[in-house]
Amino acid sequence: MVSPLTRQVTPNDAGPLAGIYNYYVQNTVVTFEEEPLETAEMENRIRTVSAVYPWLVLEEAGELLGYAYANKFKDRVSYRYSAEISIYLKNGMEGSGLGTGLMRRLLDEIKGSGVHALIGGITLPNERSVALHEKFGFEKTAHFREVGFKMNRWLDVGYWELILQ
Repeated sequence: MVSPLTRQVTPNDAGPLAGIYNYYVQNTVVTFEEEPLETAEMENRIRTVSAVYPWLVLEEAGELLGYAYANKFKDRVSYRYSAEISIYLKNGMEGSGLGTGLMRRLLDEIKGSGVHALIGGITLPNERSVALHEKFGFEKTAHFREVGFKMNRWLDVGYWELILQ
């Protein structure tokens, strides 16, 4: 068995990454997007985000198993030292430890970049995501009740934060 390789994203990864993400768009409340992403839109996101922040993919034997990236937290200039992170694994890979590896590498990439605060927004309940964030020292700082509506139900969102030294 080949060990998974974590590497920087390229625009050529857009199709497989859209496939991973679209599973969550269409089948879960993990993301609040409701329409599947076209490959061109994922490619645009990759180009825009990875020009400023780290975006990593996890690959094994030529197959993409997941990805993790940081992105701007909010547009206003005073938020410039804060970033939001996201991690998605291919459906069925949850609980395999791959998310832990991706998170570790993402945090390593972000350290020293000038980012001071990392934010993780999590649709609740989501025990695995909460456990992953807390494993790396993120602390829950907010809980918003019924701020999202998807799949015919109201959804809560929690925010976890990690201050980088």
